[in-house]
Parts: sequence; structure tokens; C-alpha cells
Amino acid sequence: MTCKEKILSEDYIDLINYFVLPQGTVEGNDDIFCYIPINERFLSIYYSRSILPPLEVSSYYYRYIPRLYGLMEPFAPEALDRNFDIQPLVRSGITLVQREPLSLTGRNVVLGFVDTGIDYRNPVFRREDGSTRILAIWDQSVQTGTPPDGYIYGSEYTREQINEALQSDNPLELVPSTDEIGHGTAMASAAAGSALNGGLDYLGAAPDADIVVVKLKQAKQFLRDYYMTPDDVPAYETNDIMLGIKYVSSFRVPFEKPTVICLGLGSSFGDHSGSSSLSDFVSNVGSEINQVVVIAAGNEGNAAHHFSGYIETGQSIRAEMMVSEGTRGFLLELWGRIPDFYSVSVRSPGGEVVPPVSGRLGQSVEYTFVYEKTKVRLDYQTIESETGNEVAVIRFESPSPGLWTVIITREGGDGTGNVNMWLPLRQFVDGRVEFLQPTPETTITSPGFAEPPITVSAYNSRNNSFYINSGQGFSSNGDIKPDIAAPGVDISVATGMVQGKTLVGTSTGTSLSAALAAGAAAQFLQWAVVEYNSPYVGGVAVRNYFLRGANRESAYTYPNRQWGYGRLNMEGVFNWIAGLPAL
Repeated sequence: MTCKEKILSEDYIDLINYFVLPQGTVEGNDDIFCYIPINERFLSIYYSRSILPPLEVSSYYYRYIPRLYGLMEPFAPEALDRNFDIQPLVRSGITLVQREPLSLTGRNVVLGFVDTGIDYRNPVFRREDGSTRILAIWDQSVQTGTPPDGYIYGSEYTREQINEALQSDNPLELVPSTDEIGHGTAMASAAAGSALNGGLDYLGAAPDADIVVVKLKQAKQFLRDYYMTPDDVPAYETNDIMLGIKYVSSFRVPFEKPTVICLGLGSSFGDHSGSSSLSDFVSNVGSEINQVVVIAAGNEGNAAHHFSGYIETGQSIRAEMMVSEGTRGFLLELWGRIPDFYSVSVRSPGGEVVPPVSGRLGQSVEYTFVYEKTKVRLDYQTIESETGNEVAVIRFESPSPGLWTVIITREGGDGTGNVNMWLPLRQFVDGRVEFLQPTPETTITSPGFAEPPITVSAYNSRNNSFYINSGQGFSSNGDIKPDIAAPGVDISVATGMVQGKTLVGTSTGTSLSAALAAGAAAQFLQWAVVEYNSPYVGGVAVRNYFLRGANRESAYTYPNRQWGYGRLNMEGVFNWIAGLPAL
């Protein structure tokens, strides 16, 4: 079996490993494994399931198990033919700096998207002569073409191939890459859509930027089963996302071709301190010169999926969850900070109780209730390898509807006594599961707590109200996130074509606010790097320019858990550089 076959096979488990092996892909003996180096620290490794124990935290390091990431747009774009609304771009100061004398349109900047793909045929991604603005597409889901060098799977389509396809009667015969979901197309159009009819019919934030796209393949079934994610919901795994980011980053040419990488994906798991594998990786990528990573803050702020509390030593706290009828199952993560240690118990709606399980021993316990068809597994890792904190993964299979209670007891330690629990993304639960006393703070999705990437929350630019579903900060250890807020409600996006004409619909979510901010970052990199005004800038500098130019209201204190350092304003950025008064 080839490494490509192992990567695609359900008989092989995908893991993230943290040690350095020689460069290149390596086949294991007897078809046991193969791997792809991601960078000097991470490996994407594929092991035969026949030699490995079941997937659970007690059998693996927590960080070895890939997470599932979902789309940070709660609803599909409306495929209606609406008039283009330029107002969000105007309110962000983007259109002002597109015009003379600055004329910042993202020229010679690469805007990369690791998402659901792109409809490359749409005029919104083409130049006036009909040629494509897309430099390349790596479609991980199509195996009939040639993969990029060093990546083994999927198919790469170059600008030349895309242009050839666009000139044919049936483009998809030559370049069979599509975006069935529309999320990636929506983000790319908001960030980098061409100026159609002089910008009257459509206009993106960086309409002259070059575009690179990675279409992620869907996660393997073994991971969906582990996380109990519904089969009909788009879900993507850490390994593929990291490799996609690496691919986009390869188009960066320092001092010549800067790159912006936009991520509209997120996960609600982890300790929310920026310590996940993907957070570590994007922190590294975002620290490169002339490269900026922009991340959506997620849409979990109003999901009632976060619980936090303080426990005195020897005392207990109860977290109540309401579970709806028909919920197939879900995972819950409990995090406690060192040096404290805890025990956990679970009470069913019928009153049966799982005896307390102590994290001190790193135990794993499975309990089947007598009067209910529910199975609960408590899986402990006493010392998580990266943070050193205690993590418990609680798995509910076929939970009875009603009120469930998680009882946490602080057994000892002289730490803060703070505990946090997070449920999955709301679209990753096939029923309704909510904490009765949720905490809306610290609901930014991973990898949104990474530094120095720019994490973007969303607001409604028509009335300057915060988008109620947007993720909120700060991190679990007090770090400042989000960085900034951008328009993310009813954003005009490309939703399709009719007779060669772009259909414009609307979309809402932090993936759209991230897309607008990514387009703004491309504008800034054109001024700084391409035009050589500040050629050494990287992600930290661009973020700090954005923060200095942001609009701030006197009614709020900053940094703010919702707004970060304020609302994105590109006019304010260049006014600050020019020494002009703040707006």
C-alpha cells in the first residue's frame, strides 16, 4: 500500500506527532505507517489501525489526536440575486484606501484560503480579459490529477491549467475542482473579489490580489465517530489544515510577494490558551516576515457551550446541561489548571450517578446506566503534554433527554481553583445541548488564541452592534483576544452564476469578518512590502498597525472581550502613519 493510499484509507489513523525525522515522506515496514513532515516540529503520520489501541486520551497524548474543525459561518450563503452592498467596505475604510492617492488593491500580494474550495469559473475571480486571478488550487478531495510536490495526495491545478479550462466549453472536464458548499467562495469573494462593472456590481477588499486556494478533504470517519460528529456536517481535520497552510505559505517571496492566509475554520475544544497543535503551527507561520495570518473568532459566543467556575479545595461545583430529544451523542472537555487536581462525577436525568473519577491517577472509566440507554466514558489525562494542565474528556453516547449534571470536586492543590468546560461546535451536535448557566466569555474558537495571528470578531456595520454569536475573549490565561472587530453581518458575497453573470447573496459570520480583515491586510502589505514603504513587516507589525488605526467608542474600555482593540478602519491606519488626528 502506498503512502497516498494510507492517507486516504479508513484503515489508517491520522495522528499529529511532535518529533523530527528526515525530510520527505517515509514508508513504514509491513505497511504499518507513513508520514509527511509539516515543519521542523510537526509530522502528519498515518498508522495502521490494526496495531493501535482505540482512540482515547488515556491511550494517546491529547495533542496527538487531530481535532475536527467546522466552518465559521452558521448558515449557507443565500443564493439570491441581490444588489451589491458596499457599505461594510466603506465603514472599514477599505474603499477609501483603494482610491488614489494610495490605490491599495492588493496588487502583487497573495491571498490564501484553506477552506471548502472556490468556484474558479465565477467572473468575480477573473480579470477584465477573462483570465484567472487564481495562482493555484490544491484540491485535496480530487485524486485524479497530480498532487503538489511533497504532498502526495489530492490534485494541484496551476494558473495555466485554470486559464485553459476557462477557455473550453466544459471547464470542469479539465479542472474538476468545485465548491459544493460555497463557504470558501464566499470568503474569497469578500476578501478578494474583482471589481465588476467598476465596482458597482461587486467589489472585494483586495480586488487585484492573487489568490491561492486549498480545498480540504472531509475528515475520516474514524474521527467523526470519535467526536460523534453528524455525517452530513462539513468537518476537517488538523493534519489536512496544517498541510494546506504550508502549501499557501510556499507562495510567499520575501520582499517581493507577501502572503495573507485567511482561516474561516474553528474548533471549540482545547484549553483556549493558544496551545493546540494548529495554534502552535499558525503562530510559527504568522511570525514569518511578509506573512500575515487572519483567523475568524468563531460563532460560539451565544451557543451556551462554555461553563466556567471557581471551586474551593474540598468543595464541589455542579454544571447542569439540558440535552434535547434525539441527540446521538457528544463530547465534553473539562480543563483544570495546575497545580490543582479534581474528581468528576456525572448524574443522569433519572438520578443515577457515575461514581467520582479522580484525575490524580489518570483513570478512564466507562459506565452504562441501568435505567437509561446511555453510556458515559470519563477519560483523564492528568498532565497534558503541552500545558501541564489536567484534562478530562467526557463522552456521552445515546444520552437520555433531560437535565444532566457534571459534578466537579477540587481534591487539592493551591492553584486558582478555576475550571472550564466546553461542548462541541453547535453544528457538531445533532441535537441541542446547552449549559443552563453558560459563560459567553472565552468562546473564541481554536486556533483563534494563537499569537501573532490577527483574530477577528464580527459586528453589524449598519448599527455598530456586536454580532451576538461572535466568539468572545479573553483566553483562559488572560491573553488579549480578539484583536479587532470587522463587519460580519449580511456581507455581500458571490453565491453562483447565471449565464456568466455573478449572483450576489448575503452571508453572516466571523468567517466573513476575517475575510474582510484579510483583504485589508493585503492592502497594507501592498503599501508596506510591494511598494517598499516598510519592507520588513510581518504579522506582528500589521496587527499593531491595525490596532492603532481602529475606531474605539468612549462607552467601552479597551482591550475589550468582544471588540478587541476596536473596529477595523484602514483610513485610521494610514492617518496614524501620516500623523493625522484620529477619526
